[in-house]
Amino acid sequence: MSNTLHAPHLVEVPQAIPEKAYTTERVGISRQTHDEHLKLWQGYANKTNEIRKALAEMEIDPSKGNQIYSQMRALKANYAFAYGGLINHNVYFSTIGGQGGEATGAVARLIESAYGSFERWVADWKTTGMAGRGWAYLGYDHEEGRVHNYMGDAQDTFPAWNNTLLLAMDVYEHAYYLDFQTARMKYIEAYMQVIDWDAVNVRLSAVTG
Repeated sequence: MSNTLHAPHLVEVPQAIPEKAYTTERVGISRQTHDEHLKLWQGYANKTNEIRKALAEMEIDPSKGNQIYSQMRALKANYAFAYGGLINHNVYFSTIGGQGGEATGAVARLIESAYGSFERWVADWKTTGMAGRGWAYLGYDHEEGRVHNYMGDAQDTFPAWNNTLLLAMDVYEHAYYLDFQTARMKYIEAYMQVIDWDAVNVRLSAVTG
């Protein structure tokens, strides 16, 4: 059976860390950490493109699909990890390099509604960051029009349907070990001081109008 796809759409591979992200040096998240992190970010983009090309070029034969092992299963399962890693890092690097502090604008009102106070949201966010093996996410739930803090263990675990990612905090050791060794909470507290709430509100306004 011959059933090939059209030429795949490829994602843009990041070439540099956004300059504003380097301002995190003021709280101890170093330039070296970001420069090393870029290599991983690029890796997710490159693997996303590699898998898209492989899917476009493969012969699609339903009789060869198998849930134990098959080429389709391997490509589709690992695509979720690669593309998830790209999106997570896109959001991470676009929403740091700000002044931190209390949330502002529309996202502040959503946080207040969902958590009762910004202070309670911060406590929940920090705890989520300590409980997750890889990520803490702030998602906007389109079904309810509310925000919620989600936890992620890997690049593709635990996605929530019908949510838009507003904020993503990387808590894998590669995001902080050079600067804070195993003191993850110190990194999280530093991160809180460099959230770019303006960028978060731009992401929110793009999906809420």
